[in-house]
Amino acid sequence: MIALISFLVLIAVFLTAARVASVVLEVTGMDRQAAEFQARSALMGVGFTTLESEDITNHPVRRRLVLWLMTFGNAGFITGIGSFILAFGDAPALQTLLRSGELLAGTVLLLISVHISAANRLIARATRAFLYRFTSLEISNLTVLMPRGGRWVVAELRVESDSGLDGRSLANLDLARHDITVLGIRRRDGTYLGSPPQATELAIGDTVTLYGRIAQLNTLARPRAGRTGASGGHPPETSDTPGPVSSAR
Repeated sequence: MIALISFLVLIAVFLTAARVASVVLEVTGMDRQAAEFQARSALMGVGFTTLESEDITNHPVRRRLVLWLMTFGNAGFITGIGSFILAFGDAPALQTLLRSGELLAGTVLLLISVHISAANRLIARATRAFLYRFTSLEISNLTVLMPRGGRWVVAELRVESDSGLDGRSLANLDLARHDITVLGIRRRDGTYLGSPPQATELAIGDTVTLYGRIAQLNTLARPRAGRTGASGGHPPETSDTPGPVSSAR
């Protein structure tokens, strides 16, 4: 029984590690889906031959993270095989059947938990808070989707509690003055607003699709407290100094 519980705990640790790693990759500017795929690929040791893998190997933080994921994945795989053998190796037929049912039920519950949005948000928030407090890695809620030549990009900005954007209207932000165009807003409930009017107010959980210069978008996405020293609620400055996130390509 202990071996079976250890096996399920190992699965839970794997799933959590994959989610944490994907959040770290997102923080460095990778698209969310690409980050999730690459994190799981590195853990499982499969599929790490896609175009996005170049974005991993060419980025020092991502490269170091994936190296640790590969090492952890290999060690976990060996540990999992050992736990599985101990759980089922010498068990009689009836006990093997019962343990198989328990293993299946536990695995299904763990996989379901991965798709619970509240759990994902909790892990993401905790990971970002840890990175913000204990590392020198610049934290940004900006994900570059499509570089469009030089400094111009299409990107997604997630509205978080520390962004200084919650409750503010597009008119109040006056993004056009900083050469930033709002292409659309995806609400927390999945509703999408294309070309939203200036009276539209942002809320925590919104994902805003923007077009503009990377420096201006980085300034807008930078947290308004802590290491940056910026005060909350201010639109981006006119400086062209590059911010914390660069293009994912």
